[in-house]
Amino acid sequence: MAISFDNALGIHQYTVGVRSRNAEVISTNIAQANTPGFKSKGMDFQRALQAATSEASIGLSRTDGRHIPASTQVTGEMLYRLPTQPDTGDGNTVDVDLERNLFMQNQIRHQASLDFLGSKFRNLTKAIKGE
Repeated sequence: MAISFDNALGIHQYTVGVRSRNAEVISTNIAQANTPGFKSKGMDFQRALQAATSEASIGLSRTDGRHIPASTQVTGEMLYRLPTQPDTGDGNTVDVDLERNLFMQNQIRHQASLDFLGSKFRNLTKAIKGE
C-alpha cells in the first residue's frame, strides 16, 4: 500500500516553506531599518499558504528546444505595511519593535510546524517498522 505524503503530513509541509519565506521578508525589513526611503513589506500568510497548497506554478517559456523545462512555485505577493509610527523625515516606514515581534511570532509558529512534521515522520517510521 502506497503512502500519500499529502494526507500523512497535512498542511505543515507547506507552512514550513511559507514561514521561512516570511522570516526572510521580516529580517530584510529589520536589516533596512536605517535605510532612508525604505518601505517595510509583509506577506499575506493565508494567501501564500493557499498558493502553496494549490500547487499553482508559473511555467517558464522555452524559446529553444534545448532549454530545460522549469516552473517556479508561487509564494504569495509582497505588500507594503501601513506605517505604525510617525515619519521621522527620511521616508523609512520600518518599526523595529513591530518587526522583532512579528519575527518572534513567525519563528515560534515555524518551530511548531517543524515539531508537528517531526512527530508525523516518527509515527510513519513506527508504522513502517510495525511498532
